[in-house]
Amino acid sequence: MALSSQKSRLRDINNTGFGPNSSVEGGRLINSDGSTNLRKRGIPLWERTSIYHTLLKMERAHFFLAIFVFYTVINLSFAIVYLITGVEHLVGVDKATTLFEKFAEAFFFSSQTLTTVGYGRVAPTGMMTNCIASLESLLGILVFAVVTGLIYGRFSRPRAYLLFSNNLLIAPYKQGKALMLRTTTYKNNHLTDVEASLTLAIHVKENDKMVTRFYPLPLEISKVASLALSWTMVHAINEESPLYGFDKTQVADSKMEVIVNIKGFDDHFSNIVQQRTSYTYKQVIYGARFLPMFERAADGEYTLLELDKINAHELVQFEEDRVMA
Repeated sequence: MALSSQKSRLRDINNTGFGPNSSVEGGRLINSDGSTNLRKRGIPLWERTSIYHTLLKMERAHFFLAIFVFYTVINLSFAIVYLITGVEHLVGVDKATTLFEKFAEAFFFSSQTLTTVGYGRVAPTGMMTNCIASLESLLGILVFAVVTGLIYGRFSRPRAYLLFSNNLLIAPYKQGKALMLRTTTYKNNHLTDVEASLTLAIHVKENDKMVTRFYPLPLEISKVASLALSWTMVHAINEESPLYGFDKTQVADSKMEVIVNIKGFDDHFSNIVQQRTSYTYKQVIYGARFLPMFERAADGEYTLLELDKINAHELVQFEEDRVMA
C-alpha cells in the first residue's frame, strides 16, 4: 500500500483516545451522529448509565414517549394500591360496580392527585387513603419539577446544528487531487470562529499484524470567521498527505475512516459548540466534485442557500484518466 512507503516521513498521532490494535475494533470508530461506536460492560447497567445524559440526548419522540410511559406506570401503580386499599375509601366512586370501572376510577383519581389538579368529584377518606394520596402529591411535585428541568435542559442545550455531506469526495485540485467534504448550519443560528480538524484512521499491516494508525489531515483552510453559507473543507493530497499515491482501488481497500471535529462560537448561546462525525471508505466517491448549493435570489435582494443540495456533486475525470483513455 502507498502508505507503507511513507511511514518513515509521516508522523502519526496516538492521543486520539482509540487504541492501535485493529483486531479488537468493531466497525467504525465514530458513528455518523458523532457518538462513539462503543458499548461497555463489566459493571451493572444502572452503574454505567447516566439517566440524565440519556434523557438529554434521547430523540425527541422517544423522550416524550418515555415521559408518557413513566406517567402511565406511576398512575397504574397507585391505582392498584388504591384498589387494594379499597375504593370504598374514595368518596364519589359509588356508581362503579365492575372491577374495571373501579380500577378506572382509581386510575383517574391517581392522575388528578399526581398532577395536583383535584377536580373534587372523588376524594379520599380514612387515614390510610389520605396518606397514600399525600405521598402521591409529593411525588407528583418532585416528578414534574424534574421533567420541567429536563425539557428546559433539552431546549436550552447548546448545539452546533451542522449538516454534513453524505460523502467524502476525491476531486481534481490544483493539478492534483484533494479530499473534500461540505458542511453548513441548517438552523437559523450563526457560528463564528469555526475551526475544523480531520483525522485519518487507517489499517496497515506491521509485523504480520493489522494495526490502526492515525494521521492528521491538514486542511487548506482550517478556520473561518463566519459560517454563514456552506464550507467545503479541502485536504490537498500531496507528498505530505498520508493518502498520497492512493488510487481508486487502494481507497476502496484501505478500510479507512476520516473523523471530523468542528467547533465554533454560537452568537445566540454565547457559548462554544462542537459537533463531530465520521466517514468510512464506503462513503468515499473517487472522481467527483461538489456542485454549488447557494445562489442569488430572483429579486437580487438576498442569497438563497439550498440545504437539500448539501451532497450535490458530479462525476469528473482526473487528468491521468483522460490520458489513459
